[in-house]
Amino acid sequence: MFLVDWRMYADRRGNSVRPKKSLGQHFLHDANVAHRIVDALQIEPLGPRVLEIGPGMGVLTQILIKRDNIELKVIEIDRDSVAYLKKNYAELHGKIIEGDFLKAELAEIFRDRFSIIGNFPYNISSQIFFKILEAHDRVDQVVCMLQKEVADRIAAPPGSKTYGILSVLLQVYYDVHHLFKVMPGAFKPPPKVVSAVIRLQRNSVLRLACDEKLFVQVVKQAFNTRRKTLRNALKNLNLAAEIVTLPLLDKRAEQLSVKDFENLTLLIEKSRGASGG
Repeated sequence: MFLVDWRMYADRRGNSVRPKKSLGQHFLHDANVAHRIVDALQIEPLGPRVLEIGPGMGVLTQILIKRDNIELKVIEIDRDSVAYLKKNYAELHGKIIEGDFLKAELAEIFRDRFSIIGNFPYNISSQIFFKILEAHDRVDQVVCMLQKEVADRIAAPPGSKTYGILSVLLQVYYDVHHLFKVMPGAFKPPPKVVSAVIRLQRNSVLRLACDEKLFVQVVKQAFNTRRKTLRNALKNLNLAAEIVTLPLLDKRAEQLSVKDFENLTLLIEKSRGASGG
């Protein structure tokens, strides 16, 4: 879904981007929401570099380019939107990246740390976050609109039914703030779901005490069969006998905090080192 000011669309009907179902485009006609999204981006002390994902016709962009304290770049996969941006926003000259964010080399966009803002397409929002996780050492902040269901999942605490893989992996490196909801009526055409805006702010964790790849493997395996106890869910990891008997493994995945998963992974890692596995 892309944010587009409906009034701007109506005024420029002969020079606009036709909404595409394949991209899930919906036009935002509530300018107040666009300003609230941009205002949620906390520039200081995180730095002035900002990457907007999927600017569409530029309803967020037109606000961002007025901020003289940021270095803005945008990445857009839709050719029609790219053409529109080039024609209507001279300020974006040399700052538009035509391509797929999921395939982009982020280190080539900004050499230093940066923040991300955008309205994430519902069908690839999880993939976007996994891409961001790969660059967690460089992405300081994310402000985005996405499907409320996914936003709730990301912000969910341990013990919640919506607490899952993305919750754990993102909360390792980010503090998650659920900011506000956006109802379908704010868009034309209205989507069939409620949207939400969240902000992720980089925390102080530089690296985990355990092997990060093993940590991800443990988390994913634990939640893939979340109704089972960890003892059963993690069977495929061939846990050592001293791990299998731990009381912690009587719990289910959603009952463990991020720190619990880190400690469990560290125990598994040490047991494998001791056995030479």
